[in-house]
Amino acid sequence: MSAGAPILYSFRRCPYAMRARLALHAAGIAVEHREILLRDKPQAMLDASPKGTVPVLVLPDGRVLEESLDVAHWALAQNDPEDWLAPGDEMAPLIARCDGDFKHHLDRYKYATRHDTDPAEHFEAGSAFLAELDARLSGGGQLFGARMSLADAAIFPFVRQFAHTDREAFDGLGLSGVSRWLDDHLASPRFAAVMAKHPLWSPDGPTG
Repeated sequence: MSAGAPILYSFRRCPYAMRARLALHAAGIAVEHREILLRDKPQAMLDASPKGTVPVLVLPDGRVLEESLDVAHWALAQNDPEDWLAPGDEMAPLIARCDGDFKHHLDRYKYATRHDTDPAEHFEAGSAFLAELDARLSGGGQLFGARMSLADAAIFPFVRQFAHTDREAFDGLGLSGVSRWLDDHLASPRFAAVMAKHPLWSPDGPTG
């Protein structure tokens, strides 16, 4: 931990938390990483952010960032060596669609029993968004050109979740651009770094 470092409350498998960790890593910002369980949230996190979702970034000046995109934009405003923000406002509508319609269908496909939904219906609806991404990616590169941007980091963790629900069904869509893009990100050193396992945090020290 760096002296005066921001505190990040995170859950390893949450795609929103992945998004935040990717941006912090790209910006080269060291944090005090506090890994939590969503079913057993520490009081310190709830005191900082009563809504109880991750990520939560507590800045050294006491400000609290409670949304993944707020964390990402804050981090990249400090340092953006790879120009992740270069596409500017063009990225916002695509990210919003990921977080809106696509996430709606993803949840009802992946957790169909919990939502009492038809997974096939929501797989088909979610696949329509993936087809749009595939059209963007058909020439190679990333969602907004040849280089990775915040949009790629913001969206691929959710596509990962969709694909891993049933990889055979995902591959059966024949979306070669999305498949290549996703697999490249999953195989990247940056993704490996942000997916490193951390012991659970408690006020008394790591719990294992």
